[in-house]
Amino acid sequence: MKNTSKCVFALVIIGCLFLSCNQKNQTLQEGDLLFQDLDCGDLCDAIETVTIGVNGKDFSHCGMVIKINDTLKVIEAIGEQVQVNTITTFLARSGDTEVLKNTTVARVKPKYKGLIPKATSYAIKQTGQPYDHEFILDNGSWYCSELLYEAFKQANNQEDFFELAPMTYKDPRTKSFFPAWVSYYNNLNKDIPEGKLGLNPGSISRSNNIDILHIENIQ
Repeated sequence: MKNTSKCVFALVIIGCLFLSCNQKNQTLQEGDLLFQDLDCGDLCDAIETVTIGVNGKDFSHCGMVIKINDTLKVIEAIGEQVQVNTITTFLARSGDTEVLKNTTVARVKPKYKGLIPKATSYAIKQTGQPYDHEFILDNGSWYCSELLYEAFKQANNQEDFFELAPMTYKDPRTKSFFPAWVSYYNNLNKDIPEGKLGLNPGSISRSNNIDILHIENIQ
């Protein structure tokens, strides 16, 4: 019995080592989701304060890995429009130039793998569309998490794949609007869309439909 127990224990250890090795050797694939903290100042801080990301991390931006001419790139809504950038460009914003330390990578669960081609195709078709500075759904423009939401919704027969929730622009500690958002929407000459349905990188990262990966190598 002692020898049997030792054998079982050894097999468990070997299996754990094998799985760990496989996790570390994973590489990015088309359809992977990338989450990062842009450190863009008060607005990013406000976004991160109201919705905590997976494992307690702070996220203010997200994108999706796509494949163009057999090369992996990232499609994202950032700046003034939806655009395609190199993976290196995306990751460098988080200081990831050789290994992945500050960017979190997620992949849809295996049973949803079939959605990826349609989701990436839809997202690519939005390239050049304007950035949604108002952060409102269905207004002909896109913010980062809205692009991922709509891409997978389209791929999922118009059914929500990522969950929407009432958005808040208020500091949970003071129950008042973040001053940064007040100034931001005043400059747009728009009302703050408090309570309207939406989502952000943090909420997507906690979705039950995705798995968080342990990838170290950028390429």
